[in-house]
Amino acid sequence: MTADVLFHPGTIGALTLRNRIIRAGTSESMAEPDSGEIGAPLLALYERLAAGGVGGIVTGHLFVDSRGKYARGQSGIHHDDTLSGLTQLTDRVHSRGAVIFAQLAHAGSQSRVPNKVSLAPSPVPNPLTGSQVREASIEEIVATVEAFGHAARRAVKAGFDGVHIHGANGYLISEFGSPVTNRRDDDWGGDSDRRGAFSRAVVEAVRRSVPPGYPVMMKIGMVDAVADGLRIDESVGRAQSLVDLGLDAIEVSCGLMQAPTDSANTYVAVGPKRAAQDLLVHRLLSDPRPQAYFRPWAQALRARVDTTIILTGGMRTTETMREVLESADADFIGLARPLIREPDLVSQIREGREGLVDCTSCNLCLIHEGHHPLQCWRTPRIRLLQHALYRVTGGFRRADVIPTRP
Repeated sequence: MTADVLFHPGTIGALTLRNRIIRAGTSESMAEPDSGEIGAPLLALYERLAAGGVGGIVTGHLFVDSRGKYARGQSGIHHDDTLSGLTQLTDRVHSRGAVIFAQLAHAGSQSRVPNKVSLAPSPVPNPLTGSQVREASIEEIVATVEAFGHAARRAVKAGFDGVHIHGANGYLISEFGSPVTNRRDDDWGGDSDRRGAFSRAVVEAVRRSVPPGYPVMMKIGMVDAVADGLRIDESVGRAQSLVDLGLDAIEVSCGLMQAPTDSANTYVAVGPKRAAQDLLVHRLLSDPRPQAYFRPWAQALRARVDTTIILTGGMRTTETMREVLESADADFIGLARPLIREPDLVSQIREGREGLVDCTSCNLCLIHEGHHPLQCWRTPRIRLLQHALYRVTGGFRRADVIPTRP
């Protein structure tokens, strides 16, 4: 057995993972556009990821309620009709030796689905999309908390090894936790403690809905990328309250966003040589952007909260991954974009791969969310031409039906 820290088994709650690398939640845009049910293309993707050696997989965000759907092609866990596909999904992953967590999510006012009446704590335009919203009623809030609980029950029934609550990146839980988007003055907002009431209620509902000892973790937006937003002291205190309610692990991320790059920085660790190799002409004279950009927040969390920490966000060399674990700043490494380009990256590292990963964090994969199934758009090179043609012909302004990956 290798002594490499990346390949030591690790635990989340009572669950053991075969190594310390987790595929972080990544939106796939591969489900049936209206129903959110999944089929063969998504099953094949997840089997490739599990076969590629990751210790665990967090699904792309699964909407828990139809009003919480983020984009066309998003997978759902909002109805029992989704169970057949989700059960096949967990079977495929387990057959390859990995564990899998269902990421439970509600997009709140950040939904990009046309003609949807979005849900938000207060009538504040969404910082990312500018969408106008009305204030949610108490009845709507309670029903949404219950929807997270129902989704957790479906996750157990479908064979998931745990659930992962999405409480970051500007989605509904982030909105309730931020002083920018939560301006209520009732049980659900008004001060730091009441802004945390929604996230606490969701964790309690999920805990009630799963068996004792079942792993529950959460992606928490630690700091908002907007003026006068959530700051680290408030979020760390809130994280402690959630751990006290039975949360087994926390993935560190950002809260409210003004741009997609707030949660997924571009051109991480890409210097001039790598830029030339990957046809990034505009980066030929630029310095590499820093790795592990959420690490300071993980360190702040580690200093005050006794919990398992997953660090995602811009780790692009094997040296950085190992150093984060060896420093004890995190217990697991989360990778998203690198595994889009190289689903077998973890197996390559186990077999001796060192240095930079292939992903250059160009974010074309994110730009196509809701338009095309998840894929790397830099390789094979023909995809760069396909991207350019789609862009110049106005594809991103159209509501085309998402094609099925062959």
